[in-house]
Amino acid sequence: MKDSLEVLEKEIGYIFKNKNLLKNALTHTSYAYENKVKSYERLEYLGDSILEFISSKYLFENFEKLSEGEMTKVRAYAVCEDSLYKIALEHNFSDFLYLGRSEKMSNTNKKAILADSVEAVIAAMYLDSNNIEIVQDFILQNIKEQVEFASKHIGIKDYKTCLQEKLQENGEVQIKYNIIKEEGPDHNKTFTAEVECEGKKLATGTGRSKKSAEMEAARKAIKIVE
Repeated sequence: MKDSLEVLEKEIGYIFKNKNLLKNALTHTSYAYENKVKSYERLEYLGDSILEFISSKYLFENFEKLSEGEMTKVRAYAVCEDSLYKIALEHNFSDFLYLGRSEKMSNTNKKAILADSVEAVIAAMYLDSNNIEIVQDFILQNIKEQVEFASKHIGIKDYKTCLQEKLQENGEVQIKYNIIKEEGPDHNKTFTAEVECEGKKLATGTGRSKKSAEMEAARKAIKIVE
């Protein structure tokens, strides 16, 4: 049975007056088609625009040294599918999605669905509150770290690449990632990865895939070596 939406409201820090808006924001097209209800597609469209505006405004006001092109690159990194997917995982959106039978069976686009649902929830939050500052708080709480990282490493594609470049500034070193733990059922596993340099353990990270766990370990390691 699907968890109560009150749990998700607590996760995102906002209580909806119109609960149907939140449910709509979590309704995938497959469920909408099978049950003759609205999907989150229109909300996703609005949420994408709100997310772009808030992130652009934040960059404009807080990163005066960045050029237009650099701000565009930072924004693209901070609000890309991977970043939105991470937000969805942190707030357990997957426990609340309304998916049709076909989508549950295939489960092929889960990453994209979760990312889309974050944009839809942002739009629903705005429509329900009619208060852009509430939405802004939620967005910035969840993207500030990515913005800070990207502003320092414009053009760097990911945390693993950045860590490698930092560790190899004075010559080549051996960097190794190990999956040290797997938890949960096959359809919902959590992995823990460890990154080491020249045999020295730097940091560990967890994620819903081996790649995301390694990326999280690299992110934590960057903070240590900076």
